[in-house]
Amino acid sequence: MATAQAPDLHLGYTAQELASSPYAKFFRPRMAALPEHVREAVVNGGVAHELLPPVQSAADLQAPGYGPVETGYTLSPDGAIRVFCLTHMPGVTPAMWDWWFAWHGSEAQRYKLWHPQAHVHVAWQDGRADLAHYIGRVSKVVEFVGPSRLDLDIRFVAPASLGLDEARLRADGQVAICARGALSGTPLETGWLVHQLRPVPGGCEMRSRFWLGGDNLRPRGMPGAVGKMLSRLAARLQPLALTQSQELMVHCAQEMNHLAAVLPDIYQAFGRGQLA
Repeated sequence: MATAQAPDLHLGYTAQELASSPYAKFFRPRMAALPEHVREAVVNGGVAHELLPPVQSAADLQAPGYGPVETGYTLSPDGAIRVFCLTHMPGVTPAMWDWWFAWHGSEAQRYKLWHPQAHVHVAWQDGRADLAHYIGRVSKVVEFVGPSRLDLDIRFVAPASLGLDEARLRADGQVAICARGALSGTPLETGWLVHQLRPVPGGCEMRSRFWLGGDNLRPRGMPGAVGKMLSRLAARLQPLALTQSQELMVHCAQEMNHLAAVLPDIYQAFGRGQLA
């Protein structure tokens, strides 16, 4: 019986890929400088954890206006890191991002358009490609966050599972991409993420939220008291550092700003007609 060939894991596009890939014209290896508000957050360092509420407050994203800190990071008393990042996206619609999250996970070359200096590989766990949805599926990604290469499982969940009102999201023209993250090959789910897209004059804005480690840890399939006990033990054995939250904030700002600049063109080429 033939065995599946291991993927060729490498950053960027090879010369052959640049010559033959249908996505090569959208691959931009150089990245713009971080926006001023992100650079300011890096210089300021971590903030008080009360300014970045926990995952239980995710539904507050649907309130009008902004929170006290939209771009920043912290280490909370339970040992979790919390990372928030605001990205302005002129010319981009929330629906384009909804399409992107279903489309990009089928090929590594698509995934690399998002962050050419950090994204290595992606594949759907179910082995199916080019489906028009992502909720209920697991995306297996390989990427660098800071200097660390991570193999991750991203399990996309419905916004309602984090308390968001899905009917209201639709009525407001918003999209919320929600997921549970895990390190591949481990029994623990390590955190949550939300990317809220809401329309603004001239485009949209993304409000990203990450809650990792600490009380966000849970063994897969063990939601009860035993799972909570094992999670707290795991959090003590492998504590997270504040530097990791800064690296994640920078990574998020880089990839979201980079793709936002080219996403309308990518959608025009590959997604046109797929959005209602």
